[in-house]
Amino acid sequence: MIDRDRLVNTFCDLVRIDSPSGEEEDVAQNLIARLEAMDLTVRRDAYGNVIANDGGDDPLILSAHMDTVEPGRGVTPSVDQDRIVSDGTTILGGDCKAGVAAILEALTSIYEDDTPHASIEVAFTREEEIGLVGARNLDFSMLTGKEAIVFDGEGPPSQITSSSPTYVGFDIEITGRAAHAGVEPEKGLSAIRIASELITRFPQGRIDDETTFNVGTIEGGTVRNAVPENVTVAGEFRSRNLESLDGLRIQFNEAVDEIRKAFPDAVIEDHVHTEFETYTLTDDDPATARAKAALAELGLTPSMHPSGGGTDGNVFRLNDISAVVVGMADHNMHTVREYVTIPDLIDAAHLCEAVLRRGAQQ
Repeated sequence: MIDRDRLVNTFCDLVRIDSPSGEEEDVAQNLIARLEAMDLTVRRDAYGNVIANDGGDDPLILSAHMDTVEPGRGVTPSVDQDRIVSDGTTILGGDCKAGVAAILEALTSIYEDDTPHASIEVAFTREEEIGLVGARNLDFSMLTGKEAIVFDGEGPPSQITSSSPTYVGFDIEITGRAAHAGVEPEKGLSAIRIASELITRFPQGRIDDETTFNVGTIEGGTVRNAVPENVTVAGEFRSRNLESLDGLRIQFNEAVDEIRKAFPDAVIEDHVHTEFETYTLTDDDPATARAKAALAELGLTPSMHPSGGGTDGNVFRLNDISAVVVGMADHNMHTVREYVTIPDLIDAAHLCEAVLRRGAQQ
């Protein structure tokens, strides 16, 4: 049986463990100990992702990521009626430790009650928050399941991510020419000026309902009295519409080419990389059908919501695994106002338990 207090305590214990992207080892060791205590076989792939299974055939994959965003060190969770919150100086870490806690509670309940269930496979990944890096480096040869329930969506577990965009990141390195800004500025070629000219040619913000473009960082220069020689510009664009995405690629290339022609003495190098691909769920998708049936069994009505973000579900689907991303009770992700609703967290654990239980009937 799903135990509210145990679930809340597990979640709070997990968020107290610092695990910003790239520093997940402490929480990984905690999860390994918990999974091994359930007699699951636990392994690590070469990238440090945690993979566990019970050795059964055709397992159902349960997945969430271990890392959190900043400011996420020294999280102090507290229960405020039906919400779990931080002290306001950090994020809470519900993204994605609410998903991790829901999976752990469901597994504990299944084993505690000796409930017939589908074979189990667990994948807890690293560095999701910085571009699904852990999932993109996941050793899929270590997984045997063909369906995955990914607990990494915002809102209640009845909220299913119906579609996700293709994400394209870019880095632009601009090399101008340094000079003393007060003595001989005419000998210099300002990389910052070139960057500003380039950025003004890019689209910005929301382009349409499915498409966005953003310049996220600009770094360069050394001191205020020197014409800056080097600048790096980093950004992204994403869309669920491939035609819109192609249009942004064309705009991006045209803008860079224009600036190269305008500043022939500068060196402008651009690096464009696709980090994950779009998908749209269909009614006959196996994992989606499994999740919807379990939600109906719990008396919850599935609601389909498109997302502008990506999850490990994008990568699972690229590797021929039917994956569905469900809500995990988290709200205001990536802010110090983040909170987790306890009734929804309990429902997430119930959903995880229900999909496993239904697996024994199929």
